[in-house]
Amino acid sequence: LYVARHLNTPGREGARTDMLDELAELVEAAGGRTLGLFSSMRGAKAAAEELRGRLDKPILLQGEETLGELIKNFAADPETCLFGTLSLWQGVDVPGPSCQLVVMDRIPFPRPDDPLMSARQKAVEEAGGNGFMAVAATHSALLMAQGAGRLVRATGDKGVVAVLDPRLAKARYGS
Repeated sequence: LYVARHLNTPGREGARTDMLDELAELVEAAGGRTLGLFSSMRGAKAAAEELRGRLDKPILLQGEETLGELIKNFAADPETCLFGTLSLWQGVDVPGPSCQLVVMDRIPFPRPDDPLMSARQKAVEEAGGNGFMAVAATHSALLMAQGAGRLVRATGDKGVVAVLDPRLAKARYGS
């Protein structure tokens, strides 16, 4: 596990230059072989566009082909990277050398305007609990575990899970 503690905390401003620089270095060090898990399609697109201009590695982007085609192409060429959102956090099975780096751009907290999550948080708070920790942080931890699970799919698999969100190491909810 690698947590980029030195990066700026993500906000709503869109593409983070420091995060894109870090991502480019990680992809280059891994020789491709990267599954990029992003919290938004906007973030995945921005990263794909930026890295396509910087690196000499194939960068596949969710939505440009069917998910099945993307996964097949990703698995077939170890220099290839695949970037996308939630459907890639779960169910992608690429054992072997084609996936040795899983990168998460940020902690995948639920959207603040999600009515179901908001209602759950409110119910926990009304019962005297911490709605954020019980609902949002728990939901994020589950998604991160599912995302990290994309890395090790067989006994011989190895690699790195990189989280480009310093809050994982610095915020009290990071643990």
